[in-house]
Formats: sequence, C-alpha cells, structure tokens
Amino acid sequence: MSETMKDYEKELEASFKKVQEGDILTGTVISVDEKEVVLDLRYYAEGIIAAEDYSREPGFNLKEDVHVGDEVSATVVRTDDGHGNILLSRVEATDVLAWDRLKEMKASGEVIDVIVKGVVNSGVVAYVEGIRGFIPASKLALSYVEDTNDYLNKHLQVQVIDVDEDSKKLILSAKELLREKAEEERKNKISNIQPGFVTEGKVESLQPYGAFVDLGNGLSGLVHISQICEKRIKKPSEVLTVGDTVKVKVISVKDGKLSLSIKEASDLMAKDVEEETIEIPDSGEQATTSLGSLFANIKL
Repeated sequence: MSETMKDYEKELEASFKKVQEGDILTGTVISVDEKEVVLDLRYYAEGIIAAEDYSREPGFNLKEDVHVGDEVSATVVRTDDGHGNILLSRVEATDVLAWDRLKEMKASGEVIDVIVKGVVNSGVVAYVEGIRGFIPASKLALSYVEDTNDYLNKHLQVQVIDVDEDSKKLILSAKELLREKAEEERKNKISNIQPGFVTEGKVESLQPYGAFVDLGNGLSGLVHISQICEKRIKKPSEVLTVGDTVKVKVISVKDGKLSLSIKEASDLMAKDVEEETIEIPDSGEQATTSLGSLFANIKL
C-alpha cells in the first residue's frame, strides 16, 4: 500500500509549529558524546543538550548513562544555537516535570531503584528523576544505621515517603520495602513448620501472659504461661530468665504466628528417656532438630 501525504500529517504539522523559549519538547536520542546529546525532535531542527544541562547528579556520565533511542524531555533555552539547532536543557525541564512525577510515585507507592551518591549527616543522598533525595539513617534498614558510609554507591530499592515541591524536599525510604520482604520471608518459613516440631530457642522477653522465644532464622513464638511448666506459676519470671536456652514444641500455627510449649517438649523428652534402650542410635539421630537444618533444603 503506497504512502500518502495524509500519513505524514502529524509530522508535517509538528515541523511547522513555532518553537518558543520555555517550551518543553520531547525527542529521541540519536547521538551522544562527552560534550552533548543530540535529539530527534521531529521538528525542522535537531535538539542539542550540553553535558552541563543534562543532569545535576554527581558522577553522571553522558556516554555511560545516556543511550541512543532514549526518550528525553527538555526545555527550550534558545530556538537557534547559531548552527540551526534548538538549544535545550534537561535540567530545567526536570525542575518542571519531576515534582509531578514524584508526587505520582508517592501516591502509587512505586518501587524505585536508586544508587547512593553521597553521605550526609544522619543519612544518605540519592537522585530520583534528577531531583536530590534524602534517605534518613532510620530508613536505610530495618534498624537505625550508625555508619552510613557503608552505603555509598550502593544500589537500593526505595519509595517516596514525602515530597514538597515548594521547599524542594524529597524524602525516600528503603525500610518499608525491607519490612515487607522480611515479613514475606517469615511467613514462608512459618508455612514450612508443622505442629509437633521440637527445637531449641532462647527466651527473648517475658510478659505477664507468657514468654517469647527466639527460634533463630528470624522466627519467634509465644509460650503461654500455662505451657511453661507443669506446676502453676503466677508469672514466667518465676522459672525463666531472658537469655535462657529452652526446648520448645510447636503446638499450633495460626495467622502466621507460632504457639509454643516448653511443658510438652519436656514431656516428650522425658518420654524419650523412659523408652531409651542400650542400643546405640544410628548416625547420632536426635529427638529434636534445629530450624537451620529444617530450612537447609527448603527453597524460600
């Protein structure tokens, strides 16, 4: 089928459109070198963005970070650079367009890949859409990061948690994503644990209603006060101390939570002793196992 003039109406209309300083144009990168980026604007002239007008991001390298075929929006600085080209600034366009995009990212909770470009007081700096963003030390990991220097040049996944165009402030966080990932991994691990499983753990806290036991591998469970020992006690601290190593039996798994029993684990161990014979067990088999060995062959 032969092409007609109608097929090129949009391109023709664009080619005659008057370009003014301050307009934001979008074009496709057709060449890149150390000094400038050239765009095909589908206008009467090509667009030129000088290296210093492309990005404020520290360490940004045109030849490494910009590629032929990339789509770029930039502000018209001059309609003619003296050589028949349109002089553009991506930095100026970023100042206009980026804040709306950042607000959209915050609203949607979009996950953003960034590289830490600087270390400052109480946090680090990364750039999103060409805008300088701050990641507080309290938002870099699940717990507060004392030495942020370890994060320089590190790749992180973050979300926008605060954006203020008027004050030019952008706050990012990796913590929420890390928490979600940790919770998902915890649930996957719990799904592989069945009632009746016996293991060792350490008492991590005592409450009026029971004791929380750290099982390792990021898991913990509650031993209700009625499941601590055979005798009746008024509070867990009568028989337990934080840091004690105890054997526990999983008695239920519900809603991603583990209910444990020291009493039933003790009963089980006592029963094993009663039934013990003189025979030497094969390959050192034990009545209990660890979570580490349980998860060793499980792909999470």
